Amino acid sequence: MRTKLLLFIIAFLFLTRCSKKENININNIALLNDSLAFYFEKANDDNLSIQQKKVFNKRAFDIVSTLKNDSLSRTYLFKVANRYFNIRDWQNFKRVSDEVLIKSLEKNDSVFIAKSYTYIGDYFSSNGVSDSAYVFYSKAEKLYSKINDKNSLARVILNKALLQFNEDDYLGSERAVIKALRAVKGNNSNDIVYDSNNLLGIIYNELEEYDKSIEYHTKALENATDDKIPAVYQSKATSLNNIGYVYQNLKNYQKAQEYYQEGLKQNNLKYDKPALYAMLLDNLAYSRFKLNEENELPELFLKSLKLRDSLKLTSGIVANKIHLSEYYTYHKDSLKALHYAREALQAARNDKNFRNVLVALKQMGVVEPRKASLYSKEYIHINDSLQKAERKMGEKFSRIEYETDVIKSENTDLVVQNRNLFYVFSFLTLLGAFIFLYISQRNKHRVLLFKEQQQVANAQIYDLLISQQKTIEENRTKEKKRVARELHDGVLGKMFGVRMNLDSMNRGQDEQAIKSRLEYLAELKQIEQDIREISHDLNRENTELINNFVVILTNLIENQKKAFKTKVKFTLDKEIDWGNISNEIKINLYRMVQEGLQNCNKYAKPSLISIEFKKISNPDQLQLVIADDGVGFNLKRVKKGIGLQNIEFRTKECNGTLDINTKKGEGTTLTILVPLESINSKTNS
Repeated sequence: MRTKLLLFIIAFLFLTRCSKKENININNIALLNDSLAFYFEKANDDNLSIQQKKVFNKRAFDIVSTLKNDSLSRTYLFKVANRYFNIRDWQNFKRVSDEVLIKSLEKNDSVFIAKSYTYIGDYFSSNGVSDSAYVFYSKAEKLYSKINDKNSLARVILNKALLQFNEDDYLGSERAVIKALRAVKGNNSNDIVYDSNNLLGIIYNELEEYDKSIEYHTKALENATDDKIPAVYQSKATSLNNIGYVYQNLKNYQKAQEYYQEGLKQNNLKYDKPALYAMLLDNLAYSRFKLNEENELPELFLKSLKLRDSLKLTSGIVANKIHLSEYYTYHKDSLKALHYAREALQAARNDKNFRNVLVALKQMGVVEPRKASLYSKEYIHINDSLQKAERKMGEKFSRIEYETDVIKSENTDLVVQNRNLFYVFSFLTLLGAFIFLYISQRNKHRVLLFKEQQQVANAQIYDLLISQQKTIEENRTKEKKRVARELHDGVLGKMFGVRMNLDSMNRGQDEQAIKSRLEYLAELKQIEQDIREISHDLNRENTELINNFVVILTNLIENQKKAFKTKVKFTLDKEIDWGNISNEIKINLYRMVQEGLQNCNKYAKPSLISIEFKKISNPDQLQLVIADDGVGFNLKRVKKGIGLQNIEFRTKECNGTLDINTKKGEGTTLTILVPLESINSKTNS
C-alpha cells in the first residue's frame, strides 16, 4: 500500500511539473524574432526526439544571450529554462535559471527574482534535494507576498506543501495547503483550488482518514471541468485515479476498478499524460488481480510496464514489477515472482529511492522466505534511517520557517528603526534649519544695526560739519562787521578827509597846493591798496569756506605724516566743484581715505602712499585712487578684511565702483569711481 501511495505521489509531482507552461503576454508574441519563435516551437515539439529539442533550445538560448538585459530577454530566458525542464535536462535548466536570477538581481526586478527562485526550487525538488528546494521556495514566497501576487504566492506555498508531504510532514503540509487556499480566496484560481483539494485528499489518505480524503478528491473532481481547467492537463483522470486509489486502500476493489476504468475513458489521455495512463493501467490490473478477474492479466501489467520503461519512470517501473511479482506469486510461478522482485529491488537501489527499496525488500521476503530474516533486518535498518532522515528534514523545514520568521521580524524591526531614524533626522533637520534661520536673522539684524549705527555716525559727522559751517558763518559775520568798521572808520574817514582837503585846495594854484594835492593823491593810492587788501582777504576767506572739505582732508594727511614715517603724496584736481557735492558723499570719501590709510599702516608696510582725487569726463565721474608700494596680497586666496569691506560698502552707497589691483610683493591700488550724476542727484535731494 505504501509503495502505491508513493508511486502516486511521484506521479502527481511529475504531472504537475511536466505541464509547466510559460505565462507570456500575448501582446508580446508579435515582437518575437521569427527565428526565436521557430526554435521555441521546435524545442517543445513532442514529435521530435529529446536530442533534437535540445539542439533547437540551444540555438534559442544563443540568440537570447546576445540581447540586452531587459524584461523581454529575461522572459525569453524563462522560456529556454522551461523547455529544458520539460525534457528533464536538469543541468541546463539550473544553469539558465541561475543566469536569469543574476540578471533579475541586477535590475532589482522583484517579479523575475521571485520567479527565478521558484525555478531553482523546482530544480532541487526534481532532484530530491528537499531542504534546498524549501529554502528557495521560501525566498520566492517572501517576495510574492511583498508584491502581493496571490496566485504565484499560493503556487509556491503548494510546492512547499508537496516537499513537506514527501518528507512525511503531513500536518505541516496540511497547514501549507490551507494557507495556499486562503491566499487565493475570492480569486478565479481554479487550477490552484484543484491542486490544493487534490493534495489534501492525498494527505488524508496517508493519514488513513479515508472519508475526508474522498471528500477533498471529490471537490477536486468537481473543479476539474474543461471550462475551469484545460482538458490537456487531464485533471479529471487524475482525480478519478486518486479516488480509485483511496477505495483500493479501503479494499473496495470493485469501486476502485470503476474509477480506474472511468479514468481510462478520458479523451487523449495516452497522448496528453502517458505516465498517468500507465498508472491507471497498473492500478486497474491490480484491482482486477485482487478481485480474481483474470481477463487481460497479466497483459495490463506488462502494457503499463512497457510504457513506463519507455518513459524511464523508475518509481512506476518498481511498482509494476512488484505487482507482477505478487501476481506470479499468487499463481505459483516462483521463478517469475523472484525475477520481478529482484529487478524491482535493483531498480530501487539504483535510483536510490529507499522507500521503494523498503517495498521491494518486503516483497523479497515473501518470494524468498529462506532469506526473509536478512531482508527483514535490512528493512528495519533502512526504515530507521529513513525515519531519522525524515525527522531531520522536518526539523530543517521548521528551522527554515523559523529563520524566515526571524528575518521578517528583523525586517520589521529594521523598518521601525528606519522610521525612528527618519523622525530623528527630520527633527534634527528642522532644528538645524531653525538654528540657521535664527543665526541668519541675527546676522541680518546685526547688519541692519550696523547700518543704523553708521547712519547715526554719518548724521553726527554731518551735524559736526554743519556746526563747523555755522562757526564759519559766525566768523564770516564777525569778519564782515570788522571789514565794515574798517571801511567806515578807516577808509571812508580817510577818503572824507582827503575829499574835504582837496575841495579846499581847488582854488590854490601855488606850489604848496600842488604839493599837497600830490600828497593827497598818494594817500588815495594807499586807501586803494587798503581796499584791495581787504577785498583779497575776503576772497581768500570765501575760498577757504567753500573748500572746507579739502581742509579736513589736508588735516587727515598732515596727521598721517606726523604719526608715521611713510611718505604721502596727496593730489587734488582743482576742477572738482566741491560745493556741488553732498555732505554724505564727502563723508564716505573721507572715510574711504581714512580706511585706506589705516590698511596701509597696518598691513602694507609701504614706503610711499599716493592719494589722488581727479575729475574724469565722458562720462563725468569723480575718481579716488589710493595706492601704495607695500607687500600686496593674493586677492583670490586672502579673504577681504573689514577695512576693504567697508570701502566696498561705502562705494556702493555712492553708486560707484571699486577696483582692487594687487599682487604679492607689488603693492596695492584701490580705484574708486563715483558718477557725478549720482553726486548731483544726492546734492539736489
